[in-house]
Amino acid sequence: MPLLRLSLILLVMAICNVQSLYANNTAESVLRLLVLGDSLSAGYGLKPEDSFPSRLEEALDVAGYRVHVINAGVSGDTTAGGLSRLEWALADKPHIVLVELGANDALRGLPPAETYANLESIIVKLKNNGARVVLAGMQAPRNLGKDYTLEFDAIYPRLAEQYDISLYPFFLDGVALDPALNQPDGIHPNPAGVKVIVKKILPLLESELQKLNPEN
Repeated sequence: MPLLRLSLILLVMAICNVQSLYANNTAESVLRLLVLGDSLSAGYGLKPEDSFPSRLEEALDVAGYRVHVINAGVSGDTTAGGLSRLEWALADKPHIVLVELGANDALRGLPPAETYANLESIIVKLKNNGARVVLAGMQAPRNLGKDYTLEFDAIYPRLAEQYDISLYPFFLDGVALDPALNQPDGIHPNPAGVKVIVKKILPLLESELQKLNPEN
């Protein structure tokens, strides 16, 4: 009886080890894409399943990619806020980080030089941690004046060129100013607007994933 009991215990332990190994291998095979953003990507005013990260993960799955999209968006966040919580976000060890920040800087009329410096620090830190970086551009409200808007809008292409990272020129491309694609506040995308953003940005993110996982 003791021998039989010992055999059963060893069998159970072996099964648990195999299951643990399978789980670890499965987890390692799933790529992690982190969206470091503000309310535009966090899903402000939307059900969780309608948020940009959720819809993006769904679209990538349909396209055949095993990717866990992590929602690291915080409503109202500025580039300074994103930089301050970057260490926390990196705990997820993302393979790719989509940086979607800057809209609140512009809405507050913060100096473009500060926005540039914050985004630059974020990019450098991400690259030093081995993550591929995709920068989503923003545009300043036109009522802030020509000088401000020109300086602000130029931040994103300048950084993308300087650090050789992929640029999606304008995160709200095809959605901004369209009442049918925005919530009543006219700023945040509604579920239909999120789908448009995902569809437009998907090819760029697929290209980044293929660089990590060429067999796709």
